[in-house]
Amino acid sequence: MIRRLLDRLYDAGFVLAALALVAIAVLVLVQVAGRVIDKTLLALGQAPLGIAITSLSEFGGFLFVGAVFLALAGTLRDAGHVRVTILTQSVPPGLRRVLAGLVLLLALGLGGFALYSAGVQAWDAWAFNAVSFGMARFPLWIPQGVMVLGLAIFWIALLDEALVVLRGGVPAFLRAEAAKQGKTDGH
Repeated sequence: MIRRLLDRLYDAGFVLAALALVAIAVLVLVQVAGRVIDKTLLALGQAPLGIAITSLSEFGGFLFVGAVFLALAGTLRDAGHVRVTILTQSVPPGLRRVLAGLVLLLALGLGGFALYSAGVQAWDAWAFNAVSFGMARFPLWIPQGVMVLGLAIFWIALLDEALVVLRGGVPAFLRAEAAKQGKTDGH
């Protein structure tokens, strides 16, 4: 039951990240189409419509940051993060598990610090009504809150993987990595 709930949480992060990327593509498409329409109207001697998205680069940046942070947990479990495996591939499976556990515990600490820091920043942005600097004034706590959400899901995934290792199991990222290499034992 909990496994299914966690997997759905990680999948939801992926879906939200994908939607953020789709939103970026739609915004850029509208901006480009607006320019093409305006240039065409000018070439035909007509007045341009002035189709433009104010602060497109800023909105795109917010959406991109949201996509990156929301995809962290799923990417971890799918072995999509960059890892240097030269050491872990040259040691026996038992030591490999110990190293994975140590790295996961370190990542939990760093991830917890990042989550706390981002949470404080988002809280401050909300408390002080901080807004973006672009032409379109946008409350900063919204993109920062999405970043906090992504970090929280990532921290849960790190804890999930660490608990698997501490219980003697093979974490999902090692299973996914082994599957990519055609191995069946997860090591």
